[in-house]
Amino acid sequence: MKLRLLKDRQELKVVAAYLVVCIVWGSTYLAIRIGVSEFPPELFSGIRNLVAGSAMLLYARIKGLEFPKSRTDIRRLATVGVLLLCGSMGLVSWAEQWVHSGVVSLVLAASPLVMALMEIILYRENILGISGWAGLLTGFAGVGILVLSASATGSIDALGGTLVVLATLFWSAGSVYSRRFKAAGSIAAHIGIQMLAAGIGMTTAGLLLGEAARVRFTAKSMAAMLYLIIFGSILAYSCYIYVLRHWPAARAATYAYINPLVAVTLGFLVLGEPVTYYTVISMAVILGGVITVQVSQASRRRKESVSAEG
Repeated sequence: MKLRLLKDRQELKVVAAYLVVCIVWGSTYLAIRIGVSEFPPELFSGIRNLVAGSAMLLYARIKGLEFPKSRTDIRRLATVGVLLLCGSMGLVSWAEQWVHSGVVSLVLAASPLVMALMEIILYRENILGISGWAGLLTGFAGVGILVLSASATGSIDALGGTLVVLATLFWSAGSVYSRRFKAAGSIAAHIGIQMLAAGIGMTTAGLLLGEAARVRFTAKSMAAMLYLIIFGSILAYSCYIYVLRHWPAARAATYAYINPLVAVTLGFLVLGEPVTYYTVISMAVILGGVITVQVSQASRRRKESVSAEG
């Protein structure tokens, strides 16, 4: 009875951490849009990641957690950080100067589809069956519906659409690349290195673009940055790591289905971003496509496991 009670309490903690990831990461799109409305985008993201990365590394050092020992591991982790946080989130910050946050989150929700396609093309892995290809095409069709319909409402334009699609490609490439190696050291140290590398990259880019002359430390932009540092980077990442330790990765990754719902709702309530029938339809189509692909891959892995045991 006592053991069952302890397990129930632990599961409640895991569910609470999962909800934090779903809500906080869904809200970061709104926070970014608010922040870059008054602060240059690359420096905004660069400073955010420099502070968050330094805090994570300091935490890992104080706790005595293991750090990567080889330059190769550090270089690989830095590359992942540059692709995920500098390339992808840097472009998101730039695009959200005028692209609505809900639209950005929905396009990025198609990342699992792009990852599956990259793994097939580059590594001949995760070959999709009929249902998998149907899900892939469905998801991309949903992105097409979203971009075309959102263009009519002024939520996105050709340049914004290009930037967000590129951001999706960078995020997918970084995610796929991160699966190709296993670096030594703790997860906290890994995250710190990734954030710090991205922060250096985006801050450098911002300075080269002349953003320093446009810096204004307003209350609204600093509040958004502080929220992103504390909640978006440090808290949500820590919660996600906690969830991964207790749930299967596939179950933990379902946060990606909820983030767009949070982002679209907050964008509508806080900034008055339009939510049309096409937005709802495209959301359903994109998420339906992503779920179909992941179910197809999970089914294929189960069959392969059964065959290997047999």
